[in-house]
Amino acid sequence: MSFVADLRVVLRGRDFRRLFATRLISQFSDGIFQFGVTGFAFFSPESQTTALEVAAGLAVLLLPYSVLGPFVGVFIDRWSRRQILVVAPIVRGALLLVTAGLVAADVPDPVFYAAALGVLGVNRFFLSALGASLPHVVPADRLMAANAVVPTSGTVLTFVGAGVGFLLREVFGGADRGVALLLVTSGVVFGLSALVARTMRRDLLGPQYDPRKPQAREAMRNVLIGLADGAGHLLRHRVAAATVGAMAAHRFLYGMATALGIILYRYYFTDGDPEAALRGVSLVVATSGVGYFLAVIITPYATARFTITRWVSIALSAAGVLTAALVLPFQEWGLPAAGFVLGVAGQSVKICADTTVQRDVEDIYLGRAFSIYDMLFNGMYVLAAALAAVILPANGKSYLAVAIISVGYPVAAVAYRMIIRQGRSTEPTPTTPR
Repeated sequence: MSFVADLRVVLRGRDFRRLFATRLISQFSDGIFQFGVTGFAFFSPESQTTALEVAAGLAVLLLPYSVLGPFVGVFIDRWSRRQILVVAPIVRGALLLVTAGLVAADVPDPVFYAAALGVLGVNRFFLSALGASLPHVVPADRLMAANAVVPTSGTVLTFVGAGVGFLLREVFGGADRGVALLLVTSGVVFGLSALVARTMRRDLLGPQYDPRKPQAREAMRNVLIGLADGAGHLLRHRVAAATVGAMAAHRFLYGMATALGIILYRYYFTDGDPEAALRGVSLVVATSGVGYFLAVIITPYATARFTITRWVSIALSAAGVLTAALVLPFQEWGLPAAGFVLGVAGQSVKICADTTVQRDVEDIYLGRAFSIYDMLFNGMYVLAAALAAVILPANGKSYLAVAIISVGYPVAAVAYRMIIRQGRSTEPTPTTPR
């Protein structure tokens, strides 16, 4: 398997192993944190979760990654990245202790969400510093392998952390005290990443001093101009833009499926039993994680066999057809199976989008292109949850929502193929020099 081979190659570097361990510990901690927040926001015995509250909770979890993402690079390119990796876990741990205290004190939900936003903002800063540090610990000829291994391994550890969070919740209990203990545990684990980061030299991860860099205020202003410029460049590369659009369509439909699943488990399948609902949703998350990992293994072979364009279309179309077959009966067994299908399809599309952007977009625009990518990745998910808040009934059983998801995927596949074909038909035909 290419993943295993890539992992063996990059693990030979000592500094890479330290940076990699820092990331794995942090994302394991993040899985515990996300599970704790999800359990508190959506499955608390004291609350009656609505689709609107689901949308608000998902916005809190994801919007910092969309809004802050393009701007944190201004500071990551000016401050010692090694120091960011040392200090950020300490700040995040302190914020988690504060958040745990707020939960234990039974504060109003808006106060809790504000504290959670602070934690996630620091986490966005930390993850961006990790990404910018990678080229400093990996030789140029191994960077492609490192980029294949690091995000996949981090996401798998997030799933593992969520599973550990589930087990800890069984021990701590689902009341406010149990949630607070989960948050404290996440903070302590995250703090361990600072100890690993501290073993690296202070100047190892950059950035190098450059007196020609603009002031931070000017650089912040330039971010917005740069995003617009990057969007224009991406649109001029039709295949890359279409594949990013396919990824955005998946995230929108997946966001609606997430909101639908949470409300169905919270009320329709479990008669309002929050513990049973949480166990059901945890099973869906687990099957999605299996699908995600399977996509990592099969996508390189599938794209070699079918090409990226055909594999994206197959993944999207299959997601729509199978979602209809599995979810429309509104039986509890169908949602874990649908979670697996959407995990395979969604991650397949994402891998293809990553590859296409890296392949087609000029290097000077690559950072801006991926900033737009990240904004779409999380923003479309939240937008879908907001739409679900409008159309979902109180118990979650909505044929309209399932129809939007089931039809939306094949429509996205058709639109993707049409854009690709139009782009190829408008490309100038090479002429033979005389």
